[in-house]
Amino acid sequence: MSIASLAAERPDFAAIAAWIPKGASVLDLGCGDGSLLRYLKETRSVRGYGVEISDMDIVSCIANGVNVIQNDLDSGLSDFEDGAFDFVILSQTLQATRHTEALIQEMLRVGREGIVSFPNFGYWKNRWNIIMGHMPVSRELPYQWYDTPNVHLCTLNDFDQFCEKYCVSITARSVMTGGHEISLFSNLLGSTAVYRFQRGI
Repeated sequence: MSIASLAAERPDFAAIAAWIPKGASVLDLGCGDGSLLRYLKETRSVRGYGVEISDMDIVSCIANGVNVIQNDLDSGLSDFEDGAFDFVILSQTLQATRHTEALIQEMLRVGREGIVSFPNFGYWKNRWNIIMGHMPVSRELPYQWYDTPNVHLCTLNDFDQFCEKYCVSITARSVMTGGHEISLFSNLLGSTAVYRFQRGI
């Protein structure tokens, strides 16, 4: 898939890339097939690694020219030293992790800054599906209730409160729907959120 196609398919990639200086070191957690790291290598000349557990995705990472380490995120990031990376990214994986607080703290131990993107469960279409008596299924949440890997769905407000509780300082936020930036009523009208953060005081 071309870089232009990747950007069209995953608008959060461009939002993430906009925050990363050229040549930065990056660790991409739950990197899947390595598409984000490939995108960042080609658009921002980043250096870095992906972490992934799936054997099939490991093979895809290698095909994409991405350095990848096989590991389970829920076991922590003990293989990495403090401050080893400029950025640690968790793209569309936050909702599938079991130990969210510990993982966010590990991200900020290993990296100077963290970036996460996740589907906003507060998006109006998700709310409407719940009102109609069904769990939401959408482009951002493509699974049925019985086969979903997601264990911790959240809204923008939930993540804001999480960061405040655990002394995580949000430095930037981008909320979008279909690739369009949402600035008003973002917790209602935004389907995807991207946050940049660092350790709070």
